[in-house]
Amino acid sequence: MTTAELLARARTAKDALRYIEASTLTDALYAVADCLLAHTDDILSANALDVAAARGSISEVMIDRLSLSRERIEGMAQGVREVASLESPVGRVLSRTQRADGLLIEKTAVPLGVVAIIYESRPNVTSDAAALCLKSGNVCILRCGKEAHRSARAIVDAIGDGLAMVGLSRDIVLLVEDTTRASANELMTATGYVDLLIPRGGKGLIAACVANATVPCIQTGTGICHVYVDRDADLSMALRIVENAKTSRPSVCNAAEVLLVDAPIAGRFLPMLHARLVEERLEHPVELRLDARAAAVIDGTRAGADDFDTEFLDYIMAVKVVDGVDQAIAHINHHSTGHSEAIVTDNDSAAARFTRAVDSAAVYVNASTRFTDGGEFGLGCEMGISTQKLHARGPMGLTELCTYQYIVRGQGNIR
Repeated sequence: MTTAELLARARTAKDALRYIEASTLTDALYAVADCLLAHTDDILSANALDVAAARGSISEVMIDRLSLSRERIEGMAQGVREVASLESPVGRVLSRTQRADGLLIEKTAVPLGVVAIIYESRPNVTSDAAALCLKSGNVCILRCGKEAHRSARAIVDAIGDGLAMVGLSRDIVLLVEDTTRASANELMTATGYVDLLIPRGGKGLIAACVANATVPCIQTGTGICHVYVDRDADLSMALRIVENAKTSRPSVCNAAEVLLVDAPIAGRFLPMLHARLVEERLEHPVELRLDARAAAVIDGTRAGADDFDTEFLDYIMAVKVVDGVDQAIAHINHHSTGHSEAIVTDNDSAAARFTRAVDSAAVYVNASTRFTDGGEFGLGCEMGISTQKLHARGPMGLTELCTYQYIVRGQGNIR
């Protein structure tokens, strides 16, 4: 199927989906979860081919993003079930105005229509996106990178079986077969067919979509996330938070890339950091890229000109010593991509100043940036992390996949 044919089928499916009851969509999601588990062997076989083809051309950290296991597929199915259990946002009355002349005006949530997502090498995005679109009454068009295409195909086949089990069209969830730039460009310019485009991947993909899309586009994902350790921090707590934010899964967008350390505690904290992230980590030690003040305290690589503006997605962290919370805020607001930032402190005044002044989608006090995730925020899963301010910000769940319309009820009213 060509991308043009797929777009036409999606538009047809969108019109039919408007008449489907929310209970049927919920039943479909439970069936999809069952089919993902039933197709586990097929999905793993396809994924093994993807991993074998990609090995040697992408880093081992990115191989981890690409790889599936029985446990990860079980997690995907559980994510679909969690979305199924959520209340549908469709039809929710957001506001109601009763006029003196009897006219009733209701601002009501409705599906966007056709949501397209362009993503790279994370196969689990396939089921997450499909589940959220289905629950919110949207048709989903998936366009993954070539590294994950076999895996995505097997997942979409399983999803299609689940849709068919409850009598729904397989065209509600469609996978673009062409993995060249041409198909991405077709989605970006599919005016009249795509109601929202969501790019989920690296800086280059997101920049290309934002620059070239003629359809509405959400800027997502790139995460130059910071942790600031304040002079009044519990240093043991700070060490746990930094270790988790950097090393628990360095290939994802909510992993910390930059550490800022307040000058009065740098002499104590940086040696603790070096011991935990470098000396004690025999398998994956973290490369610390240090500014001049940090380098005067511990050994590491001297930070280059671009290291505080780089999403490493690897066991690398840029480290800078700053003079207090205001300098930390200034650095973050200058270098951040607006994703997630954290302060570690026992000083309520410093925490309040940080949360008020840092201009990012998620701001943490004494917690890891790794929590910026739809599942962790109670959304079931997510379409992506929006780093812009309109119309969505932060993890995008069901509510963010709806727009609204005004339903106006009268009694023969005329103006």
